[in-house]
Amino acid sequence: MIESFIKHLRFEKRASSNTVLAYQNDLNQFATFLSTTFSLSEPENAEHPLIRAWLISLTESGLEPPSVNRKIACLRTFYKYLRRQEVIGKDPMMKIRVLKTKKRLPVFIKENDMVKVLDQISFDTSFNGCRDRMILELLYGTGIRLSELIGLEDSKIDLRNQTIRVLGKRNKERVVPVSSSLISIIEEYKSARNREVEKKEHGQFLVTSSGDTCSARLVQNIVKKYLAITNSEKKSPHVLRHTYATHLLNRGAEINAVKDLLGHTSLAATQVYTHNTMEKLKQAFDKAHPKA
Repeated sequence: MIESFIKHLRFEKRASSNTVLAYQNDLNQFATFLSTTFSLSEPENAEHPLIRAWLISLTESGLEPPSVNRKIACLRTFYKYLRRQEVIGKDPMMKIRVLKTKKRLPVFIKENDMVKVLDQISFDTSFNGCRDRMILELLYGTGIRLSELIGLEDSKIDLRNQTIRVLGKRNKERVVPVSSSLISIIEEYKSARNREVEKKEHGQFLVTSSGDTCSARLVQNIVKKYLAITNSEKKSPHVLRHTYATHLLNRGAEINAVKDLLGHTSLAATQVYTHNTMEKLKQAFDKAHPKA
């Protein structure tokens, strides 16, 4: 039933490729545990005690609570699917509870460090240099996700109106404004691409020097390379998304506007960034208020 469930995620729910891969890996890991530990070959026959045993084994192996909770979410979705398909009569996840986790503030890069990265680094004048600079500027300048950048098509970029049309999670599309300075960088990248790279008919905006679509790993490596000059404990495309949101809020952007720009479905997902801005407000209070 795992294969049937994965097809359901991919073709009916139209989940992202990252979600599908993560669920597939989790379920295969769960199936291997059941087979080797309890000689049970069918995960749909697992009951509450066996599921709990797997989760305990994950915790004892040192897996962090957020990662265990993600696997719990996977199993909940899987067994709900089995119930709808009438494969099982009772949901074995009913008694399973998520683990308590510590709230972690999003990691972001300070404004002066972003200035160093974007304005003081001398990018190569070749196609690769133009592309690398454009990747950093676009991630920081729009807050789009890595998967959204990889999937961005040429036709979705409106240079005249200074917007990009992004296909986000659950295939929800949103329009994100782009600054005039970023438009210039995009035009410079496209000029270098058209001049130096063989055009291929995939329609993707971001390409390699051979004209193929860029992989997530390539973009991650590029971001990590240039963020190495910062003091950020994490150096990833998602850190630039956090940085985008935090800097907007720090400069007075309305939280509902930031929510829409990020493509969040609920305000709760955006409010995590207010913790960072609250720290800034507290510092201002401590410095300026007579009773601080």
